[in-house]
Amino acid sequence: MSSTILDPASAPQAGGRGVLESAFALLGALEQTGAAGVTRLAAECGLPKTTAHRLLEQLSSLGAVERSRGGYRIGARVFQLGHSWQPYRALRAAVREPMRRLAAATGVTVTVNVLRNGEDMIVDWTAGRDGLPVPLRSGGTWPWNTAAGKALAAGRHAGTTDSSPRIPFPASASWRREVATIRERGVAFDREEVVSGVCCAAVPLHGAPGTPIAALCVITDPSHNLDRLAGALQNAGRAAGAALRESPSGT
Repeated sequence: MSSTILDPASAPQAGGRGVLESAFALLGALEQTGAAGVTRLAAECGLPKTTAHRLLEQLSSLGAVERSRGGYRIGARVFQLGHSWQPYRALRAAVREPMRRLAAATGVTVTVNVLRNGEDMIVDWTAGRDGLPVPLRSGGTWPWNTAAGKALAAGRHAGTTDSSPRIPFPASASWRREVATIRERGVAFDREEVVSGVCCAAVPLHGAPGTPIAALCVITDPSHNLDRLAGALQNAGRAAGAALRESPSGT
């Protein structure tokens, strides 16, 4: 069989894992490391070294990975495919100007986020003049319990059930109190709860009355006062929500 396809027969399963799952595990590891050798990638993905090498060579022949001084890195083909994925176009268009104005007024980085597959995903972002407290990219994900994730989860949370079953909502009284506070104030906070040195505040964006579809978020370091940023954030959130409701599709 041609070496330019991922051949299940030439890549034995590891621990019940299929060939495609193994290949994507390698791509995911390269996304995190930037570049790595076969030994490290095999260990991180739980694959035999021979299997990892065989899959990497097949991915290389497809342009999905390429050789580098560090071993392997993501290839041009994956970059091209990634740029063809453009979800939430209406959302991005609606919030672009409110995001730009908020970043200019406050100096901090502004993002728009959604809950997707149980995680907080960055749809788009605008850097502030104060710089980035943490590397960001559109399509990047965080645990759901960031400020943006909590703002969205609080809007969807109802008792012990939710429209996003992959999110493991805490059953604790403290989470119920936090939900009530987020709903009352209309803003959620993350003070270094997820990443040390990173603080966030977020407000939900509604395309229509009811469940929020996205969150507008400011990301900064502990030197900034999140409570002071909250007012400007809420004003920008109202502008973004209005633009979103005027959008033809709303998402």
